[in-house]
Amino acid sequence: MMSGGSRRVADGCSGRLSRMSRKRTTAVTRSLAVWLAGRIGQEAYAALAERLAWDVSEPGGRPPTLMLYEPEPSITIGRAGSRIDVDLTDDDLRSRQLAIRFVGRGGGAILHGPGQVGIALFARLEDLGLHRHDVGGYLDRLESALEGAVREVRCGTARDSKVSGIFGRTGLLAAVGVAIRRGVVWHGGFLNVERNPLPTHRVRAAPLAAAPAMRTMSSIEADVQRRVRLQDVRSALVHHVVDAFGFSQPHIQSGLPVTISPARPPEPVSRVG
Repeated sequence: MMSGGSRRVADGCSGRLSRMSRKRTTAVTRSLAVWLAGRIGQEAYAALAERLAWDVSEPGGRPPTLMLYEPEPSITIGRAGSRIDVDLTDDDLRSRQLAIRFVGRGGGAILHGPGQVGIALFARLEDLGLHRHDVGGYLDRLESALEGAVREVRCGTARDSKVSGIFGRTGLLAAVGVAIRRGVVWHGGFLNVERNPLPTHRVRAAPLAAAPAMRTMSSIEADVQRRVRLQDVRSALVHHVVDAFGFSQPHIQSGLPVTISPARPPEPVSRVG
């Protein structure tokens, strides 16, 4: 199923996460604030992300913050993607009421819609037990957390060092796209849980390095051929993020972490992931 034999889909009930046992650089002493948000539009999310990235940037500021939310139907294109990855005409987009937004994160083109969980983690790398410039270590742990959450609902997964994301038997299940600014990581990834009625097969989320059949996003439900509850996946995501980064106790709340106000002018963002 995967090119070059570099991937193997593992049974979700067996084996341990391949990299979760890696020793942490430093001990994590800060708590993790978890916010279970509802549906958020792209403009509102952009303003909220700017505010959170600013708030966590200073020592003693906001603690590492994880937000799980449902993106409103739209298409975002990260720094590794382009308009040609969206096989939909302008008329197609208008008829489906889908807007395209270019965003300052890594990763490619992502179709957002019902049944998708947005995973946004905002933190200084030092507060995650990592060196200030250890972006690779951060991405490794983030993907391990995503993989663990998918396996917890008994869905087989695979990873590849050449392509970011979590793959299943039917395609890309979780896409990763993060950014870093002044040692602060933000954004995160998107996990498709339920079957999406929108044309996911016409948006290429994974880069050319992935096998052709794996370039578009599928869903956990398509892989396991049964219903999967969003709340179960959200709970699994919190558990595995806490485990991957070594937090002792999450503080879970509902709603938005800050009141959304007009965003600050965006600063240059490095492409990672």
